[in-house]
Amino acid sequence: MTNDIFDEIDPPQRLLMGPGPVNAHPRVLRAMSAQLLGQFDPEFTAYMNETMALYRRVFETENRWTFLIDGTSRAGIEAALISVLEPGDNIVIPNFGRFGLLLTEIAQRCGAVVTTVDAEWGTVVALEAIEEAVARVKPRLVACVHGDTSTTMAQPLEGIGEICRRYDALFYVDATATLGGMSLPVDKLGIDIVTAGLQKCLGGPSGSAPITISDRAAERIFSRRHVEKGIAPAGLVGGNAPRIASNYFDLAMIMDYWSEKRLNHHTEATTMLYGARECARIVLQEGLEARYTRHALASRAMVAGLEAMGLTLFGDISNKMSNVTGIEIPVGIDGEHVRARMRLDFEIEIGSSFGPLQGRIWRIGAMGYNCRKHNVLITLNALECVLRGEGFKLPSGSAADAALAVYAASETSA
Repeated sequence: MTNDIFDEIDPPQRLLMGPGPVNAHPRVLRAMSAQLLGQFDPEFTAYMNETMALYRRVFETENRWTFLIDGTSRAGIEAALISVLEPGDNIVIPNFGRFGLLLTEIAQRCGAVVTTVDAEWGTVVALEAIEEAVARVKPRLVACVHGDTSTTMAQPLEGIGEICRRYDALFYVDATATLGGMSLPVDKLGIDIVTAGLQKCLGGPSGSAPITISDRAAERIFSRRHVEKGIAPAGLVGGNAPRIASNYFDLAMIMDYWSEKRLNHHTEATTMLYGARECARIVLQEGLEARYTRHALASRAMVAGLEAMGLTLFGDISNKMSNVTGIEIPVGIDGEHVRARMRLDFEIEIGSSFGPLQGRIWRIGAMGYNCRKHNVLITLNALECVLRGEGFKLPSGSAADAALAVYAASETSA
């Protein structure tokens, strides 16, 4: 690799088997090479409408307000929280990992009063504990991560929507790591706002955040429109709530652009919309249930291979994410050296972790375009080879054999 800034970029052909991002589907990359159009061009606004329709099916919702936020998945999270919360609002956050802490930080920046319901990393939050907090606090919003990749745990969502309705709270879910890989029937679960990103199970690049918003959440968002000095921009109406602190992440303004009014707010990220649209087309052409089954099968195969190597899985396995698996780093093994050898010798990336888990676990993902049998087998074989080189005793070939047995059993049962 040279340091000449005038050279074309030529990144290595690396297999990204960490907690995300993953390798983008070739169809998505091809879609993103299409020619640009103006943001109000009828051809382009037709693509916007198609994208909304596609993501309604991905989210399994009838929500009118289903569209894209320009930015990474965190842009979607921030847009949702900053547009709903005002200073002094109560919010309840089930917190079981790094990204529960992120929701807490953003809510605090909004001036909200945060109540967390905490669980040890590697576990999830009990429904009863969530209800107790909601009943006590009477929050404006309950905000929850679906799958927290920092711990590889997936919070069960069933019942939380009912609790929120009972106590007149809105329910927000960060599905960055799970949309398109784990079941998330938004309307059935009673979720008011869900945000995600392309770079994990949807098999695209980071940079666009799909979002869906219920009518009752939209009512709250639109109620916060503010008239400054008695003069409202076209299409805006007065409201009593304080103006939100961000223009870019003001969902009411963004929704006006995605509405039939097409009011100017920003220049839409044309290339990212092409990519997001293609991600949704790929998901729906495969079928949601088939896609969930593929991710669950890869998870079982990965788990079987890791256990066959004598490795210990991290956390409550009954609540692990389908698309990311945590492994405890064996005593005496340098976890970062293993990751480096995986990358340098095999061009495979696996993840470490954050906070209390830093240096304690590896995280291996199999999601989106990378969630395929040969990628699972290649990753297991490479990890086995590297561990053997590090002096870890394990039976040769056991990992791939165990994973292949899982795939064979699935083919037989089918």
